[in-house]
Amino acid sequence: MNEIKENLRSIEQNYKIFQQQQFTFIAALEHTRENAHDKIKPISSIGQVQAYMEHHCNNSTDKRILLMFLNICADLNRLCQKLETLHSGNPTTNALLDKCKTLVSHSNDLSGIRAKYPHDVVNHLSCDEARNHYGGVVSLIPIVLDCMKEWVAHSEKLPRNIHFPCMHGSLLEL
Repeated sequence: MNEIKENLRSIEQNYKIFQQQQFTFIAALEHTRENAHDKIKPISSIGQVQAYMEHHCNNSTDKRILLMFLNICADLNRLCQKLETLHSGNPTTNALLDKCKTLVSHSNDLSGIRAKYPHDVVNHLSCDEARNHYGGVVSLIPIVLDCMKEWVAHSEKLPRNIHFPCMHGSLLEL
């Protein structure tokens, strides 16, 4: 469980750095959407961000921030896989993990999700941007991080005689 917590802390640190550059991220999405001649549809998936970066990104700043977003999403996906192998869980932890896995899927439609208080990522966008173009994509990481923290909190409440597989193949008994 300590390894999971450490991975989560590391992702949160990367996210804090990313969050400080949210306007750069939005500008990069704007530029790539313009280059793709795709200004009508909202950014609706991780896969769409990746396609914009790979095919419509013209400068290193845009590429760097889009890659940072994609790397955080990949880290979240890897952490989901670790959580899945950690233990069978219970209905609560399984539901949280399923939600996380769905959210970080490359093809999942993010256009309908919005981060709520205490996250203010959507509040930093103009109303039009938040509602119509970027609200889902900027909400993704904080929502998944919240779900993972909730997963850890619920998992720590489970009975202590659960055996967790360690990364080296042995079992750890709590």
